[in-house]
Amino acid sequence: MTGGTVGIEHPSKDAGRTTTVRQAAESMRAVVQRHYGPPSALEPAELGIPTPGRGEVLVRVGAVSLHPGDHFVMIGRPYVLRLVFGLRRPRRGIPGTDLAGVVAAVGKDVTALRPGDEVFGWTGTGALAEYAVVPADHLVPVPDGLSVTEAAAVPTSGMTALQALRDIAKAGLGDRVLVTGASGGVGSFAVQIAKSLGAEVTGVCSTGNVELVRSLGADHVVDYTSTDFTSGDGRYDVILDNVERHPLVDVRRVLTPTGTMIPNSGHGGRWIGPLGRILRARMLSGFTRQRLKPFTSLGKRDDLLVLADLLATGRITPAIDRAYPLDEAAEALRHVASGHARGKVVVVI
Repeated sequence: MTGGTVGIEHPSKDAGRTTTVRQAAESMRAVVQRHYGPPSALEPAELGIPTPGRGEVLVRVGAVSLHPGDHFVMIGRPYVLRLVFGLRRPRRGIPGTDLAGVVAAVGKDVTALRPGDEVFGWTGTGALAEYAVVPADHLVPVPDGLSVTEAAAVPTSGMTALQALRDIAKAGLGDRVLVTGASGGVGSFAVQIAKSLGAEVTGVCSTGNVELVRSLGADHVVDYTSTDFTSGDGRYDVILDNVERHPLVDVRRVLTPTGTMIPNSGHGGRWIGPLGRILRARMLSGFTRQRLKPFTSLGKRDDLLVLADLLATGRITPAIDRAYPLDEAAEALRHVASGHARGKVVVVI
């Protein structure tokens, strides 16, 4: 993809009809990161609008959602991430992955999408900008009745929750599922997806988030400020641990003899992050019938289509904490890094 002037078709309403207006655009607002560091490392910039290549789409971005992975990449820790994202500085100058917006132009061989389509999905080239180039197979249509802001909140967190519960744990009808961090980005989707799979769901959260988690459909809510779920009498077929505050041995105590525990916080040491805990979990799995299954979620268009169907039918609804303008993207990432977001944090372009 290249920067420069590009003809962009913008949908507009005229007497109830949808038309397109051809407009030449030369630059776009964006947030850039030239070195690893805290949110203060982010800078506003004017950049050339990229041109979509073969199989790609140019999206006029309406909203971007942020998640802890964006924070880890921003600060360059754990350091093992730099093997992928750049040793000395980020290879990707624009942060952000998950987005929703309107197709502005399509590249060669793209037939399923056209200018004016509302879409959501993920990109590897950076999303915190007015325009982003996205592979066409990373996008699906925004369901009717869903705002662009809500749609942007879905991709990474929704796919993580779906893959963890459906594919790794194989949760189903009657299973007892416990979700820690139930009010967070992944957790808020996990509670709803587990319910859609027919499970009996227990959510763990702080006092201020009890009603939110209950409203998401949790059958039971544990307030961790007053109750330690690892010392209770409950036993769970599946535990999705998005927080990992407790030692594995304590969490296993409340897992059924053949249950599945999925660690999913991403936190850990500054060098290898959660890899140490992942390795310990895999080693323990060889000595017990309990399944300790750390995993890495993958972007899959088919899974995004599943989520779109769940959204369209009302079985899941994005929980959005706050929406920030583009020039407050650094503050949005600070809020994500705090670990206290209720649902998703979104930047509206």
